Amino acid sequence: MFRRSLAAFALVASPAAADLVSVESPHSVADTVDRLEAAVEEAGATVFARVDHAEGAASVDMELEPATLLIFGNPQLGTPAMQDDIRAGLVLPLRVLAYTWEGQTYLSWEEPEEMFDDFDIDDDADYIERMEGALENLSAAATAED
Repeated sequence: MFRRSLAAFALVASPAAADLVSVESPHSVADTVDRLEAAVEEAGATVFARVDHAEGAASVDMELEPATLLIFGNPQLGTPAMQDDIRAGLVLPLRVLAYTWEGQTYLSWEEPEEMFDDFDIDDDADYIERMEGALENLSAAATAED
């Protein structure tokens, strides 16, 4: 369920799965992740890791379309969730995947409201809406036309 309008995004069905938000990017995977990382840092959040799945596949002589996971967070948003249920640390910090699907670059992430479903966290917690807004704003910056 979308709690806010995502009309500004090009939502797509093909790479999307239940509880995931997927937006198209006009940039390559590498450029999209670079732009996302810059937006995260500009917003004052911390980038904890950048995982290049295609590079990992290549290291064992396997092929994979470009796919890079950016793991980032802000303790001001994540800590209250973990105070409500420490197990929220299993899904935090936030993760956004940039990847190629049928020749198109996408960004995808799990909706925060849904990722907390297995925990003792109220769907109406204010930090969930703030996380959703941050993900929308950061992805919009990463996928904006130049």
